[in-house]
Amino acid sequence: MKILFIGDGQLGQMLGASAISHGHECLLFSTRTNTVKPLSAQIDLSITLAEAIAWADTVSWEHEDIPADILAAAHDKFLMDPARIKSLTDRRAEKKLFDDCRVPTSPWQTYRTADELKKILDNAEQPLVLKAARGGYDGKGQWRFSMADSPQELAQQAGQAPGIAEHMIPFEREVSLVGARSKDGSICCYPLITNVHDRGILSYSLGAIDPVDPALQQQAEECFRRLTDALHYVGVLAIEFFVVGTDNEATLLVNEIAPRVHNSGHWTMTGANTSQFDLHIRALTGMPLPLLRLEPTVMINVIGAEQIPAGLWHHADTDCHWYNKEPRPGRKVGHVNIRTANRDTALTWVAQWAEKLQVLA
Repeated sequence: MKILFIGDGQLGQMLGASAISHGHECLLFSTRTNTVKPLSAQIDLSITLAEAIAWADTVSWEHEDIPADILAAAHDKFLMDPARIKSLTDRRAEKKLFDDCRVPTSPWQTYRTADELKKILDNAEQPLVLKAARGGYDGKGQWRFSMADSPQELAQQAGQAPGIAEHMIPFEREVSLVGARSKDGSICCYPLITNVHDRGILSYSLGAIDPVDPALQQQAEECFRRLTDALHYVGVLAIEFFVVGTDNEATLLVNEIAPRVHNSGHWTMTGANTSQFDLHIRALTGMPLPLLRLEPTVMINVIGAEQIPAGLWHHADTDCHWYNKEPRPGRKVGHVNIRTANRDTALTWVAQWAEKLQVLA
């Protein structure tokens, strides 16, 4: 099959590598330079986007914020209605989808102006998280409101663009579910994994390490099925959850979804017989979804660092991935997957290396 991926960043490159390993052909379209590229090459091809779309059997993406002209031009080559995905670049539409699908999320309301936001803050009876409706990731475009804060000052800052205000959730931990849905409706999900953030940026993920409560896994997969069925989704999608409560009282609240391969799924490149990128290609091309075999793996993001130290490249238990990006504080420039026996060993790796690998500010 011939696949055109919209986006040529690290996710597009890893998707392309998986496509080729499965015997398919691929091209990448850079939305930064508006040029068509072959896999792993900085040189542009002398063909237009229209020619690349005509060449492709199907079109997929590495990020959901696809320009409208590309959506229109490639409409017939997507395996689902891309307008459904485009709508999810607005947090108001995302939250409405959660409510429509009856998946649990924190109480929320919208605001369009600073004045509307100030009224919400004036009437708040508990702490809130404010999020810009569009844009913003890794903690950007987000603000926290406590009862000690000035509504006027925060409203002027956060209310410059439309957004949502949601209740701040006193959660036990953050987890995510990464899975895929095929066109026939079959799904395959990895187990819930624990994610740890630092200043709003994913620092590390514990893949197939923490025990997974079967009831929580069932709840997560039911949320996955409801959302992907509603979207008529084909491919890999990630859901970020808050775990609320403990022991038998624990339950999940959906925080956000990412309709694509996801940073918290990178551990599968080492810790699963089928990575999230392979899973996406299988779903796109109609291959059977696999029975998963897992190995405990910790994924540490490389953020803003100049390089990955040689000691990690040469260790037998590590797989290092460098994105060939210009490093700057807060920018993800790579990740390191580490095979580990248990949680204690994983956290020892994190304690030894995270500070060396991450420049957040």
